[in-house]
Amino acid sequence: MSTLALVLSLALQTSPPAKPLPKPAAQTAQKKAPAEDVSAATQAWHAERLQRLTSPDGWLTLVGLTWLKEGEQTAGSAPDSEVPLPAPAPSKAGTFVRHGDTVSFQPAPGAAFTLEGKPFAGGALKTDEKGAPDVVRLEGVSFQIIRRQDRLGVRVKDSEAAARKQFHGIPTYPASEAWKVEARLVPDEKPRTLSVPTVLGYAEEMKSAGTLVFTVAGKEYRLMPVLEEGSDELFIIFGDETNRDTTYGAGRFLGAPLPDKDGRVVLDFNRAYNPPCAFTRFATCPLPPRGNRLAVRVEAGEKRAGDH
Repeated sequence: MSTLALVLSLALQTSPPAKPLPKPAAQTAQKKAPAEDVSAATQAWHAERLQRLTSPDGWLTLVGLTWLKEGEQTAGSAPDSEVPLPAPAPSKAGTFVRHGDTVSFQPAPGAAFTLEGKPFAGGALKTDEKGAPDVVRLEGVSFQIIRRQDRLGVRVKDSEAAARKQFHGIPTYPASEAWKVEARLVPDEKPRTLSVPTVLGYAEEMKSAGTLVFTVAGKEYRLMPVLEEGSDELFIIFGDETNRDTTYGAGRFLGAPLPDKDGRVVLDFNRAYNPPCAFTRFATCPLPPRGNRLAVRVEAGEKRAGDH
């Protein structure tokens, strides 16, 4: 081996390994989060929605609503009961007593009602006026007291209701990115309430959250959401031109997140859903307030379902 070859050989053996070449910027840059799959996200949301609707206490179990008069009213599964209860409630299950703004229930002897999992021997019942009402149960049957203005009613549910047992789902429009739009919430100049009509024929005053302004197909639209006490989202009751033929005639509901610091709100109409009144005549649903009927076909979300 020549002197030059020997020197080169020793140099190669003692030199540190070459440093790897730096990766191209495209490889080292942080990967962008993939855009949400609107179809998959909508499907997951709708599955949860159906799970709530078909639960043993869901809206499909609502089988009765009786408005109470002043004084005593009998309750039970007997045909002449003033407050009808489905079997397995006894024919004579007990007595409701209304005194002004208060309602009490006295079970009949041998009727094994419970309240919060404990035997209920009778007494006054908390209404839904300020939070969750008392729910009295007997096997799969339950009832609670609701207040609507000056009316007090007994709302009855049955986990074996035909509407729940025979439920076959809700048809929907195909999910579309086009119906997930960004809106701007314009706050009210001063606090105000929104007059929201109901199926009972009176208007309910609800806290206004401002006005949502958004664009669909180049045209600007507006919706007025309400903010329910204790809720972490906006609640929108709206109508549109699909109510004439493919969606529930009285309008639909939509929830939306609270605005970000810049007042932006995402309205995902793929999650527009039917009110309880679409499934039962015993619900007391709000209707779209004046100004919340859109002059456009919102072909997104749930289609017409049920017989009401």
